[in-house]
Amino acid sequence: MSHLSLAERIADDLLATGAVVLRPDEPFTWSSGLKSPIYCDNRITISHPEVRERIAEGFTAEIRARFPETALIAGAATGGIPHAAWASQKLNLPMIYVRDKPKGHGKQNMIEGVLAPGQKTVVIEDLVSTGGSSLKVAEAVREAGGDVLAVLAVFTYKLPKAEQMFAAAGIPLVTLTDYDVLIGRALAGGRIGNDQLELLRTWRQNPEAFGK
Repeated sequence: MSHLSLAERIADDLLATGAVVLRPDEPFTWSSGLKSPIYCDNRITISHPEVRERIAEGFTAEIRARFPETALIAGAATGGIPHAAWASQKLNLPMIYVRDKPKGHGKQNMIEGVLAPGQKTVVIEDLVSTGGSSLKVAEAVREAGGDVLAVLAVFTYKLPKAEQMFAAAGIPLVTLTDYDVLIGRALAGGRIGNDQLELLRTWRQNPEAFGK
C-alpha cells in the first residue's frame, strides 16, 4: 500500500469501513429527495483509530503546507468536531466548534469556544456535498470576526454546485480525498465494474437527472 497516495489510502479507508457505500444499480434517496448512487457517513471513521489518525495527519499536513498562518481550528458540527479536535491537538492550536443553528437557551451561542477578532481560521468538515452547510459555518466564523482561510474536508462529491458556491464565497476548499479518486479505487478493488463506473460518473455531472 506504500505506493498509494494519501487520497487513495483514505478513499480505501472510507470504502473498507463502510463510511462510503456505492449502489449505482439501487440508488439511495437523500433527505433532499435527490437520487444518489453513493451514500457517505464519515462519522464511522471515528470508530477506527488507524483511519482517524491518517485523517488527522492529512489535515495537519495540509494546514502546515498551505495555511501556515492558521491560528485557530473550527470544527463544523457535528461531523467535523472530532477531526478538528485531533488536528488542533497535533498542531497545538486552539479550537472552536460551530453549531448548525444557535443554541436554544443561555447565550444562544452558535460558536462554542473563544474566537478573537481577526483570528486566522481553518474550518474542518467531514463531508462536502452541495457546500451549503460548510459555507454557513464559514460565514458564522466571519460574522463573529474571524478570518476564514479555507474549508478542509475529508471527502467531497465534487458536485458542480459546490464548486460554484465555494468560488462565489471566495473560500478555498481542500479535501483529503474525493469522488473521482474513490470511484477509481472502488474499480481497482473490484467493488464496481466498468458499467457502474459510468453510472457513477454520469451522476456527478448531473445529479438532478440521475435515475429519471
